Amino acid sequence: MSIKNKVAVVTGGARDIGRAVSEMLAAQGARVVVNYRSNPEAGKATVAAIKKAGGEAVAVKGDMTVQEDVENLVAKTVEAYGDTIDILVNVVGGLVARKTLAEMDADWFEWVMRLNVTSTFMVTKAVVPHMSEGGSIINFSSQAGRDGGGPGASAYATSKGAIMTFTRGLAKELGPAGIRVNSLCPGMIATTFHDTFTKDEVRTNVAAATPLRREGKAGEIADLVAYLASPAASFVTGANIDINGGMLFS
Repeated sequence: MSIKNKVAVVTGGARDIGRAVSEMLAAQGARVVVNYRSNPEAGKATVAAIKKAGGEAVAVKGDMTVQEDVENLVAKTVEAYGDTIDILVNVVGGLVARKTLAEMDADWFEWVMRLNVTSTFMVTKAVVPHMSEGGSIINFSSQAGRDGGGPGASAYATSKGAIMTFTRGLAKELGPAGIRVNSLCPGMIATTFHDTFTKDEVRTNVAAATPLRREGKAGEIADLVAYLASPAASFVTGANIDINGGMLFS
């Protein structure tokens, strides 16, 4: 599973699942570019943790819904580690807020799409010219993309369903170049996402209904990302992999 000296870009790589992914890839030997949007301290802390553990990383600020910031992320990656990018992990995204159809307007709906889908498209389009055979792209969908999500999450769920389809299409397009494209569909993972958007009693009930009887951990997501990024997953592409403790089988 060695990815030693591979160059990995992790969008949203400075907190929660993104930070766990950044640290795991670095622990496996990758040189990691940690993207963050608005919290330089989180970026610095993630890089510091990686370096303390003996890894190599740099932090790059940027809003992945803004084309200029996407281009700067790629430019900074090339400046730090050369022209080849081996691994891209598109973690950036979010629910934004829970809204019913009646509460949504077109501008808000389009913002959710831009945050979750367009950002993934923009970063992937910018990175792929720097990838070659053996490259791996890992996108982030969600269990919501499978089952429609919880109350007020229809826009988010729609965007995550689009990520699954984008993943399948790109796997076919990029496969002949030896580039693999997969995505993860996490269930309830203990992160600030659910701290913000999910009531405690709902989390308790979901955990109780999950066959493994608990929420997932960010590190467990990172373990799966590391596998998909590595040569051990060399024949896995176009897959949207559920990681939810058995809550939903696709």
